[in-house]
Amino acid sequence: MRSRWVLFVPLAIMGLLFGAFVYRLVTPNDTLIRSQWIDKPMPLFDLPPATAGVEGLKSSQLADGRPRLVNIFASWCIPCRAEAPQLEALKAAGVPIDGIAIRDRPEDVAAFLRENGNPFDRIGADMQSSVQIALGSSGVPETFLIDGKGIIREQIQGVILAENVPEIVARLEAMK
Repeated sequence: MRSRWVLFVPLAIMGLLFGAFVYRLVTPNDTLIRSQWIDKPMPLFDLPPATAGVEGLKSSQLADGRPRLVNIFASWCIPCRAEAPQLEALKAAGVPIDGIAIRDRPEDVAAFLRENGNPFDRIGADMQSSVQIALGSSGVPETFLIDGKGIIREQIQGVILAENVPEIVARLEAMK
């Protein structure tokens, strides 16, 4: 009789883990970790170009009077590929977009841009993820909405979906 219970213990443990996994999938995202930089100036940085033919990115360039979007991405990031059409749509709507490529090789960034388009005005190479960490970013893709004074106003964790594009455009317009 005791040997039967021993057989069901691993099955019960797996069932509990599966239940916890499903619970987290349906739980709202209000438990995400938010950046402590919201409503504060962008931390200071000066990143070299992530690939040839595209200017690098400095924090001082983000305070040029125009609200903009800063997207943290990587060529090896599958969700970043899924987000690429929405960034192109934002660019077509007149949204200035800068990128920060994390832990990426220049040739891989170039291939990513060839395959998915290049909506970015500038792309800085963050080889050690130091700017990403300083921003309190939790992963890729992640996007920050910056007002014209270089103040971080909003953080979008995860993929920007097609239905988010009009709302993001409106938020940036309201920052003017």
